[in-house]
Amino acid sequence: MLFRKSDTARHAFKAALAASTAFAALATTGAYAQEEEKRSSIFMDEIVITAQKREQSAQDVGIAITALSGSQLKALGYTNAQEVTSLAPGVATLQPNGEANYSIGIRGVANNDFTTNVESPVAVYVDEVYISQMSGAGFLLFDVDRVELLRGPQGTLFGRNATGGLVHYVTVKPDLEEFNGYGSISYGSFERMKFQGAVGIPVTDKFALRASVATHQGDGYVTNRLKPDSKLNNANETAGRLQALFQPSDELEILLNARFGKQDIRTGFFEFESAILPTSEATPGVPNPDLGGYVDTDGDNFAGDYDRQGHNILDTEGYTATIKWDQDWGSLTSITDFQAVKRDYIEDSDASPANYFNFFLTTDAEQFSQELRLNGESDNLKWVTGFYYMDLKVDDSNGGIIPGLVEAVFGPVEDLGFNGIYNPYQTDTETWSVFAQLEYQVSDQLALIGGFRWIEEDKSHHYDNLLMMYPDTSSSGLDPNAEVIAPALPNVPYDGSRSDSNWSARAQVNFTPSDDLLVYASWNRGVKSGGYNSPLLPSPFAVEEVFMTYDPEKLDAYELGFKWDGLDGRLRVNAAAYYYDYNNYQAFSIIGLDTSTLNAQAENKGFEIEIQANPVDGLDLNFGIAYTDVKVSDVPGLTLDVDTDGDGVTDVPGIFPAGTEVSPVQTPKWNLNGLIRYEFDAGEGRLALQADGQYRDKHYFTLTNLPASTESGYFIGNASVTYYSADEAWSLRAFVKNITDKNYVVQTFDLSGSPSNGGLFGLIEKYYGMPRTWGVNLTYNF
Repeated sequence: MLFRKSDTARHAFKAALAASTAFAALATTGAYAQEEEKRSSIFMDEIVITAQKREQSAQDVGIAITALSGSQLKALGYTNAQEVTSLAPGVATLQPNGEANYSIGIRGVANNDFTTNVESPVAVYVDEVYISQMSGAGFLLFDVDRVELLRGPQGTLFGRNATGGLVHYVTVKPDLEEFNGYGSISYGSFERMKFQGAVGIPVTDKFALRASVATHQGDGYVTNRLKPDSKLNNANETAGRLQALFQPSDELEILLNARFGKQDIRTGFFEFESAILPTSEATPGVPNPDLGGYVDTDGDNFAGDYDRQGHNILDTEGYTATIKWDQDWGSLTSITDFQAVKRDYIEDSDASPANYFNFFLTTDAEQFSQELRLNGESDNLKWVTGFYYMDLKVDDSNGGIIPGLVEAVFGPVEDLGFNGIYNPYQTDTETWSVFAQLEYQVSDQLALIGGFRWIEEDKSHHYDNLLMMYPDTSSSGLDPNAEVIAPALPNVPYDGSRSDSNWSARAQVNFTPSDDLLVYASWNRGVKSGGYNSPLLPSPFAVEEVFMTYDPEKLDAYELGFKWDGLDGRLRVNAAAYYYDYNNYQAFSIIGLDTSTLNAQAENKGFEIEIQANPVDGLDLNFGIAYTDVKVSDVPGLTLDVDTDGDGVTDVPGIFPAGTEVSPVQTPKWNLNGLIRYEFDAGEGRLALQADGQYRDKHYFTLTNLPASTESGYFIGNASVTYYSADEAWSLRAFVKNITDKNYVVQTFDLSGSPSNGGLFGLIEKYYGMPRTWGVNLTYNF
């Protein structure tokens, strides 16, 4: 079901206002007269968060936050980290090459680069530990206490790359007092089975353990007509976590955390769409001469003819020691973490039976971090200060096994002696920072907040671009039998190093005229350090400094918002409006299969409204509205001519006329979401009926904003029925996702005949979101 953009926003806003009016009317009729009556609502419960490095109600923090408790996550049926953005206005999940990578966009701040030495401007944290690798962030969601989604710059209190905001996953911790746990099993479409469970054991009154595990297994939903018995995008992943809590005294607590994740799935899932003209538009039914005249006209977006079966083999591990020491003067927290990600990925990029282009990525990353933090408070002052250090070593590569492309452009492979390209690169990052934030309570109603972080970062980058001869049996960019033929360009390898000094800051006023209302105004300076690109198919100019490196991004964010709980706790309205002014905006661009981050300029303005209500016992209503208006300009090589050698002559002309403004990736102007849930007595237990959905307006997957990289917008709806036993020890849930079976695109690559991308392929790759699926779930708590 699709809506026109303007009508959707108008009707949604009117509906939200009408709902608020209706709740007020109910209040005046005496519907809430019985104060002692039990009120059933899982979405109006207070959620305690740690967005300011101390425990607070989400409604008491002057930051635009969507917080989801563990019970809410279960009610929504979320089992993967990527799902948590669905009911957060202005927040989007980005999948730059399918389910293999995962990042988040907030308020138009997004970077869906699948080159993994580039970190996202929206940070992902798990138990206060930063996850730098997008390929390690799409983890199974299990045994989670809550999720906090923070919109706007958070660089003062969080150690790394939170220019646009962050998502913080907080897991359930060991319990020193009681034995507890749960088990949950699901079965559904494509013979998929999910299991997750946890057990917490209080070994003594000072020592406790908690073990958690999850696995997801099953068939794929993309048919390879050349190998119909081996469907793509299958499920084959497992994760686990072991935590040990030691509390030798009331003042000292030591928590150890060890975790792992494994995935091995069949990839190569793109739908082929002919696009042979130089207009970046589809040419349905027109054969592609470079691919042997291939054309896909069956109309099935979940079937293709793939000569190569791809894979994503991923291994992650991590170890964290968190020590908390409480004293009368304050508390000291130490968080020490080591994590590693290894990945081997390859796909059939031409999405055809021709052996033309097979793109691969490899990752071998190790990260060590240390945070020391002091918290304290007096009568009118709360303060936090600390130190953060991170050392990140990335040894990655990208490339392609491309015999068809070589032959089409250069001639027979046998004569040339190469059939592929291989780009190994090493990026080492070492950074440290010091930070502090003060909150001074001027009066019962007025509080002032000020924060500052100083950041030093050193980064080095080595990049090679090599021609390769891969054996016919090669199925990985890591094939040890592949032979190096020669450098692909005469001016590689590339070596670079940079040292950046940056600062971020916060200034805020909180005004609480009543216990139910918080009004805040803030200025935040967000920063993201400079970095390096690792192009796949570099032109002679691509290894010039202007295209290989980019400078730090600086953002001045101004925000005005309020949080209000009314009608005796039956209605909650949170809203925020913002204006972002960027300097050296790090714009993400895809031209063909090449990704790059380049400095540009940008301005951003918008607002969000969240409404939660419990008009009668058992009935939950949630609505979210987000408007984002972002304009990006002065992108080198796109809207700006480039002089690579400084001789005053344009070497790389812009694709569009100077002064052209474009929209950033994955940024719809309107993003709407909603949920209706009604829970009532049924027999000896309780029954919950639930429907939720999200609408995303038109958006783009590249900065070119051309037709091939455009998604017109869509609505995705879900529904579920859950039965809870009288003691809530067990529950049975049946659900349908994408109930209207909407076909929608989550990523495209414009490989059309357009000169803007080299015109090498004559096709558009489209990756579609999952079709309608169903499932049943049984959960038991003990």
